[in-house]
Amino acid sequence: MPDLLLELFSEEIPARMQAKAADDLRRMVTDKLVAEGLVYEGAKAFATPRRLALTVHGIPARQPDLKDERRGPRVGGPEPAIQGFLKATGLASISEAKIQHDKKGDFYIALIEKPGRAAIDVIAEMLPVIIRTFPWPKSMRWGARSAKSGSLTWVRPLHAITATFGLETEEPDIVKFSVDGIEAGQTTYGHRFMEPGSISVRRFEADYEAKLKAAKVILDPQARKDIILEDAKELAFAQGLELVEDQVLVDEVSGLVEWPVVMMGSFEEQYLSIPDEVIRATIRNNQKCFVVRDPKTGKLTNKFVLTANIEAPDGGKTIVAGNERVIRPRLSDAKFFYETDLKTKLEDRLPKFEQIVFHEKLGTQAERIKRIERLAAEIAPLVGADVAKTRRAARLAKADLLTEVVGEFPELQGLMGKYYALAQGEDASVAAASEEHWKPQGPTDRVPTDPVSVAVALADKIDTLVGFWAIDEKPTGSKDPYALRRAALSVIRLVIENKLQIGLKALLDSAADTIGGDLLNEELDRQYQAAQMLDNALGGDSRVDEVLWRDTTGSDGFGRSEQTTSAVLGDLLAFFADRLKVQLRDQGARHDLVDAVFSLGGQDDLLLVVRRVEALGKFLDSDDGKNLLAGTKRASNILAIEEKKDKRTFDGAPDAALYKLDEEKTLAKAIDQVKAEASAAVAKEDFAGAMSAMAKLRPAVDAFFDKVKVNDDDPKVRENRLKLLNEIRAATRAVADFSRIEG
Repeated sequence: MPDLLLELFSEEIPARMQAKAADDLRRMVTDKLVAEGLVYEGAKAFATPRRLALTVHGIPARQPDLKDERRGPRVGGPEPAIQGFLKATGLASISEAKIQHDKKGDFYIALIEKPGRAAIDVIAEMLPVIIRTFPWPKSMRWGARSAKSGSLTWVRPLHAITATFGLETEEPDIVKFSVDGIEAGQTTYGHRFMEPGSISVRRFEADYEAKLKAAKVILDPQARKDIILEDAKELAFAQGLELVEDQVLVDEVSGLVEWPVVMMGSFEEQYLSIPDEVIRATIRNNQKCFVVRDPKTGKLTNKFVLTANIEAPDGGKTIVAGNERVIRPRLSDAKFFYETDLKTKLEDRLPKFEQIVFHEKLGTQAERIKRIERLAAEIAPLVGADVAKTRRAARLAKADLLTEVVGEFPELQGLMGKYYALAQGEDASVAAASEEHWKPQGPTDRVPTDPVSVAVALADKIDTLVGFWAIDEKPTGSKDPYALRRAALSVIRLVIENKLQIGLKALLDSAADTIGGDLLNEELDRQYQAAQMLDNALGGDSRVDEVLWRDTTGSDGFGRSEQTTSAVLGDLLAFFADRLKVQLRDQGARHDLVDAVFSLGGQDDLLLVVRRVEALGKFLDSDDGKNLLAGTKRASNILAIEEKKDKRTFDGAPDAALYKLDEEKTLAKAIDQVKAEASAAVAKEDFAGAMSAMAKLRPAVDAFFDKVKVNDDDPKVRENRLKLLNEIRAATRAVADFSRIEG
């Protein structure tokens, strides 16, 4: 079957856009092909700085013929309906329609047969639309506007379109179409400098990729990445050095060159007095170059690796010298910034935070730092951290945000705080917390283990979450402008990976207290005034004072009633439960087990929740667990039906005097035993032991349902047996709410 080759040749496409653009081109073309009935065998897209290319293999030469039945109006229906039916189906007269009989009457049916079109014609029709509607994140318009189509909007000026279609054994046809005067053909161009001439191509496998390579263009982005990385490693190794690998930089540089040529330059050794990370950020951000280190010391050397887009006649000496000339003053600036920062102590920078607003409803950065300091001091004993060091660390942790180096390289926030803290003689744990309190920033980021860092990190993230929940700025749908989901997952990882047994609700309450009522009074006044206006408009029926309680008695740090605050923090705790489900699901655990544990209430110790979920999962994988779950669900279903029927619940202890059968007595005895043993095991945090105790209930439950008729003719016996079923449900709640478990 024929293949399609498409290339869109333009001015330089920004490197950050290339990968997505190639994927978008493949998706848009193949989706349209499938929609037109042209099911293909395979497709692959490529991008270089000056072109997007796509090859689609195994496209049918023609669309399949279309046969369709379209139902029309009822026989004898209104004439306008019949005429509309004829117009829509293309029938000359109603006599060409068939009549279909069904229970509702007789209806006209049109049999529509539409022969398939040649695939090349379909492609010629769809490609201009795809090109004109291509979803570039940023684009430009150029050229003369026409009344019909306007000028083309594209990421950069488009110069040529290659589009061929045909069988491997034949000369391909050109897909004939044009976009703003650019006619599709089979001509492309090689490297801008080394081989700028035109190239005539036929199809991808036959000559396209090979001819581009001969013209100094490596089409495949992955091939360019491999060349850059391997050549850079080899060049560093030849000098006894080691490349500092940077995949993100490799991805970017590969989008800047069509023919990668790797070279090495150097800079003055005096700049090695700057922290390695500052050197790397300077060279990486400004010149897109890699740094190298001495494998013996692990420290950077005064060498760097650059990637050119040309094989220079002088072997690259001029290119290297040009990069060195640019890097030298950049490093000089970085050295100046670093040395200037060292002259001012971190603590002396803190007053400036009083003029910087963190959030208009949550006060200044200075107020936030004070809140974090107080909360971190409360957390410190819970995680085994020194309180004085924790207070100091929390106080200084944000100070490097006001330094020159972080102003130039924001990605170094925290890290520079550590360097400056060590330079001014701070304790190592205090210095480390400056860097580590930001962590973890993602699922693969390292979790701090130093107790001081853990305390400050927890305080920072919990203050953020409680604060934004207080002002009702929660994540909605895909929107999460303050990265609150990430903050919650970070708290979960800090607690679980450090095996911390902490009551999360108590921390949220403390954070609410540290926010302080005065901070939110302005916002609360605004809400109160708006509610008062509504109250007046409704004739005093909106119960403003219940919604916004202004009496200081019983109010808390939110300036709200205790009931309102409890609801806000309860919602935040539920948010943590949802994030924990995501975390555990990613690790292979069942989300319904998390629901079953959290629904017990008061489950705010995340580490114990995880342990309980793990033990519950293992128990339910056993035969005892599966059968007990089935029995418990059966009991719950019967109770639900009977409670609905009787409009009451069957709480309270069963009357032993009403037991008629041995199976009732055995079940009651087993329930008492399991309750005691499971509760004792849970109290000792022995969840495996609690599950073992639950297993003892299984035989008695099985025997009860096998021998006992729950809905006995005697109302008192029936009620007693329903209470016994309720006892089964109550007994299992010692470890989890089994009604929340699926299966």
